[in-house]
Amino acid sequence: MRRTRSGGAGPGTATPAGGGLMSIGAVLQQLREEFPEVTISKIRFLEAEGLVEPRRTPSGYRKFSPEDVQRLACVLRMQRDHYLPLKVIREHLDALERGEQVRLPAPGRPRELLDQALEQGAGVPEGARVGRAELLAAAEVGEDELAEWESYGLIAPDGDGGYDIEAVSVAKLVADLGRFGLEPRHLRVMKAAADRQADLVEQVVAPLRRHRNPQTRNHAESTARELATLSVRLHAALVQSALRGRLH
Repeated sequence: MRRTRSGGAGPGTATPAGGGLMSIGAVLQQLREEFPEVTISKIRFLEAEGLVEPRRTPSGYRKFSPEDVQRLACVLRMQRDHYLPLKVIREHLDALERGEQVRLPAPGRPRELLDQALEQGAGVPEGARVGRAELLAAAEVGEDELAEWESYGLIAPDGDGGYDIEAVSVAKLVADLGRFGLEPRHLRVMKAAADRQADLVEQVVAPLRRHRNPQTRNHAESTARELATLSVRLHAALVQSALRGRLH
């Protein structure tokens, strides 16, 4: 049974123009005024997670009401401004529908810090770290999924329970692969390959790090980063080459 949506989806939520039902393309255009990064895939993902329930035409097309769009905007705003995981967002929205007051946490650090995790060397702050709640919000997963990733060694917190910026990138990628049906157990081979690549890089730069010359030791870090970048590019090229031979 489809739940009804109240108009009180959250403070600052704009009501879409017009009162009729909209296609997913029209919803995307409406939301991009405030959320330029949103995509159709993102909207479909939020639907799959039960955050919004659009109507369906007899032919199967999605039709969103103004209340649906308000709800989507509220979800995106809670993610962007407060880094809340989807489970918590769902609980907040259900409480709002019941007419209850919801207290949101103070806005977290700028979203740009998390987005930079996907950019290769594009000014990611050295030593940048996030908390567990920020990691969950960035990957759009719950505690159970993160715990499973950690059990397979795909992600590991530091001694104080925080995560470096690379862990954010890993979390996002693992979550994206999971939407294609790849489970953590399937990704163990990728983790093992990454560990072997890291060992190889370490073998190359180890003599530089032991050198007496401070400049040579400093050069080891830049060499390691360059080797890591080349290794990633080679891995991607090899995968593409292997697939090309199998798909043609």
